[in-house]
Amino acid sequence: MTNSLLLTNTVSLEFYDSRYDDQLKNYYLADEHLKFTGLPIENIELCKLEENRNAILILSNNEVAGFFVLHGWEGVQQYSDNVDAILLRAYSIDSKFQGKGIAKQSLKLLPPFVKTHFPKRNEIILGVNHKNIAAQHVYLKSGFVDKGHRVMGRKGELFIMHMDLIEV
Repeated sequence: MTNSLLLTNTVSLEFYDSRYDDQLKNYYLADEHLKFTGLPIENIELCKLEENRNAILILSNNEVAGFFVLHGWEGVQQYSDNVDAILLRAYSIDSKFQGKGIAKQSLKLLPPFVKTHFPKRNEIILGVNHKNIAAQHVYLKSGFVDKGHRVMGRKGELFIMHMDLIEV
């Protein structure tokens, strides 16, 4: 018998709240990740300007571990003609929290989160840079499908991935 305590990592998704601003100011992404995405603070400012951009926090034991934006039709239409889709963009995990399974857990929570808060949406789409192999791997393992659609983005070619929400 051992006296060890198993600590579990509780991951949750929550709409942005200003009470996390201090943590967000200290959010860190290594240069290798910054070349593919922006910092949360920059994206939160855009969300404040556009009502169909929703800033979402990934919390690990109530600490900000990651961030992404769910963007409505104005974002979707660049990549798809599905007016009932929602775009996942600006996804990142703070460098301090990488390698702990938080990305996998957060993406597992994503479909029920979208169905709860955006019930009319039937698909999640995202664009991932063709050079961001690690992210492509994570998205594919999390249930996204690459249907071969490609778009040129500001930082290079994007692979457009899809997740059907009808069965969720």
